[in-house]
Amino acid sequence: MKKRKNKLAIFFRNIWKIIDRKIILPLTKIVLSFTDYFNNFGKKLEGWLAKSTTLLFLSLFISIIVFIIVDRKVLSFSENSAEILKERPVNVIYNEEAYVVEGLPETVDVTLIGRKADLYFAKQSPSQEITVDLTGLKPGTHEVNIKYNQALASIEYKVNPSVATVIIYPKVSETKTLTTDIINQDSLDDKLVIKNINIDDDKVVVKGAEHQLAEVASVKAMVDVKKLPVQEEGIVTLKDIPLKAFDSEGQPVDIEIVPEKIDAEIEIASPSKELLIKVIPKGDLSFGQAISSIDVSETNVVVYGDEETLADLKYVPLEVDVSGLKEDHKYKLELEKPVGVKSMSVNNVTVDIKLGKETSRVVDNVKITTRNLADGYSVQGVSESDIKVSVTLKGVESVINKINAEDITAYIDLKGYTEGTHEVNVEVEGTDSRVVYTPKTKKVSINIVK
Repeated sequence: MKKRKNKLAIFFRNIWKIIDRKIILPLTKIVLSFTDYFNNFGKKLEGWLAKSTTLLFLSLFISIIVFIIVDRKVLSFSENSAEILKERPVNVIYNEEAYVVEGLPETVDVTLIGRKADLYFAKQSPSQEITVDLTGLKPGTHEVNIKYNQALASIEYKVNPSVATVIIYPKVSETKTLTTDIINQDSLDDKLVIKNINIDDDKVVVKGAEHQLAEVASVKAMVDVKKLPVQEEGIVTLKDIPLKAFDSEGQPVDIEIVPEKIDAEIEIASPSKELLIKVIPKGDLSFGQAISSIDVSETNVVVYGDEETLADLKYVPLEVDVSGLKEDHKYKLELEKPVGVKSMSVNNVTVDIKLGKETSRVVDNVKITTRNLADGYSVQGVSESDIKVSVTLKGVESVINKINAEDITAYIDLKGYTEGTHEVNVEVEGTDSRVVYTPKTKKVSINIVK
């Protein structure tokens, strides 16, 4: 056991000697050589810096570098440069109560030339006004200079354009009737309408050159629905309504209006009317079939709109395509708003159509009426058969048996017809949409006299 331990110790000792000789000793020599080198270099540098000539040359070199840097900065700051001030407004000095001026540009560009330091201060200065002084000039055409009120005398400037040809007109005035115009109406609640607009005075004064006044066809108060303080039934006061002048083509005219704004009382209403939903079948049913009943989930609807529109409405039509229908069917349909109606209480309905066996019946002696006959004219039938017509009814027997001549309307449309004898088409319609109405006589002859 002892012999084994001695051999193992001798083995590790030999390995350490090899490491010491091959690695540690060479590294130690390298470190010592670098240390000696830097010690010698430090002593040489210290001795070189201790010489008076070295310090003199070093100070001179640093001074030159500092001088170049400062000199370049100074040159950069003192050399001439240019700045452009874009679209500066032009201030015109003249008697605005007596004259109208045309021909001056609204804005100009100003080019400033000078040292950067001066340009910097010039741009920071509050006095950068571009002015045209027309004081003392009489009506007529004049060439005037546009000047820039510079803050520093060391700055050169160029105004583009620097000269303008202006025309000075005497200012005249005229009284105009004020009307109202409603804008942004789509912003108003669908159930509301602006019924009336009341203003204190419907007269305003427009001022300008004579040729400008000749262009004014109307002056309107622009009532903006978006600016209404509230949207509810009643009277609302709207303040500071702007006034605008327009020519005959509806284009704005730039002219002075006195007053510029007005107040108005806006009357807001909610006109409504309850109407029947009338189902109108479209298309031909399957052969031998007729409509026995039409049931609608909602029979009436409340519609909202202006009073004139509502006055002309008798019902809300609902067209149902029954083409080829051969058995009972339910439809889920959307109600379409009649023209001028803004809102409805019902928008969707269910229509239940039931079918039965088709039969026919003829109703005689239905009187023919006229529509759209021009004023100052009268019409007569050429013969007895041209003033009455027989109508064939097709439908379920229980339905058509209840219809008589008073339930049927036969008419001729005379729009565009003048004096003379004419042959015109006969149209028929009835009160019951379950029935198909067909005139047995398709055309009649009439005399139109003045």
